[in-house]
Amino acid sequence: MERREFIRNSAIAAAGITILPSGSLFASAPAKVRLGYIGVGARGMSHISEGLLRDDVEVVAICDIQESSLKICREYIAKKGHAPVKEYTGGLDAYKRLLDHKDIDAVIIATPWAFHYQQSIDAMKAGKYVGCEVIAGLTLDEHWDIVHTSEKTGIPYMTLENVCYRRDVMAALNMVRQDLFGEIIHLEGGYQHNLRGVLFNNGKQYYGGGVEFGPNALSEAQWRTQYNIDQDGDIYPTHGAGPCMHYANINAGNRFTSLVSFSSKARGLAAYVEEQSPGHKNAKINYKNGDVTTTMINCANGETVLLSHDTHLPRPYSLGFRVQGTKGIWMDVNKSVYIDHQSKQDDVWDPAQVWFDKYDHPLWKKYAKEAEGAGHGGMDWFVFNAFIEAVKQKKQTPIDVYDSVTMSVIMPLSTKSLKEGNSSIEFPDFTKGKWKERKSKFALDDSGF
Repeated sequence: MERREFIRNSAIAAAGITILPSGSLFASAPAKVRLGYIGVGARGMSHISEGLLRDDVEVVAICDIQESSLKICREYIAKKGHAPVKEYTGGLDAYKRLLDHKDIDAVIIATPWAFHYQQSIDAMKAGKYVGCEVIAGLTLDEHWDIVHTSEKTGIPYMTLENVCYRRDVMAALNMVRQDLFGEIIHLEGGYQHNLRGVLFNNGKQYYGGGVEFGPNALSEAQWRTQYNIDQDGDIYPTHGAGPCMHYANINAGNRFTSLVSFSSKARGLAAYVEEQSPGHKNAKINYKNGDVTTTMINCANGETVLLSHDTHLPRPYSLGFRVQGTKGIWMDVNKSVYIDHQSKQDDVWDPAQVWFDKYDHPLWKKYAKEAEGAGHGGMDWFVFNAFIEAVKQKKQTPIDVYDSVTMSVIMPLSTKSLKEGNSSIEFPDFTKGKWKERKSKFALDDSGF
């Protein structure tokens, strides 16, 4: 498909832009995007690898408080034949010195969750585009503050939610937009992934091999496990929420209005530790986060969305997507699609791949080769490229600040619902009513996706 054919919806996409740096539509695009990286652990290194592969990106500076992470990054950059970059370390505020760097256009933030909010706020105030890993903040107020700062500074903020770019997810979005499923009625998604080897390790390797967390562990086990001890709720909602938001046109003619969460008992993590190391002290911890947390969300236009957080029990990986409308349904767990009067047999599933081959999203058709070898089946290339193209063209990011905080704030709202006995919680309207006029822009052209 030629680009001029594919951007037939570009006017619609432009209508969805509500935050842009002053004069940016007419500014000349830089030849290279000069990036600063805040956090170069395991996830940060994935973004480093994407940046070093591109001739339109210059890795200018990196920041981390752990020498072990800096050493790995430093050696990787040298191995790839690139000159050494400026390094910032020495304390939790070291990133502020990186932000003072005048030659940085944008930052990639891949630090532990507790640091995302303040680092993003400071980066926007410093005039840097922000590409931040999930999640945006830990409280409702922090999410509002991110919105207000982006609006005040005119600097775009993008949650780097890569599942929005998964190939089957985008094929389903293509089908939704072509009315294959009819009027959307119900959506499901989530994070259903055995993370026990991520939450515990032996302090010598990133994943598994032991049952330590905190200072005796490496990578995410140093900090992520503690959330499962301290907090009950959907603590990682964006993988499921992001794609569902695009299917339901959330913040673009529709919005989330309320949610309620339920949580099972918590037994999985303690059982895992006991199995791996009988009698270990970490098997005796009272883990507050239920093994399966379920959140139901209402939408202004009458759809329902069901999200699941299920990471403590033995199970194969699945995000549990379901798109169901008046004409058909997709369910990713059984890799099946049924379209009324079009499937081969009445009330019999078709293999989903048959439909997804036919309705493969134009962006994947065009850029699949470039995405080969990138993390998470190519999704990482797409989300990174989307951010870089937005910075290059000095335009709004395809997942903007309103979308970013909407998918992320489910974490504190879910926790609040559970604390209040499964109460229904009003969902904030971060657009302040603009959702009624805003138009969908995600993946409607290829000028930044």
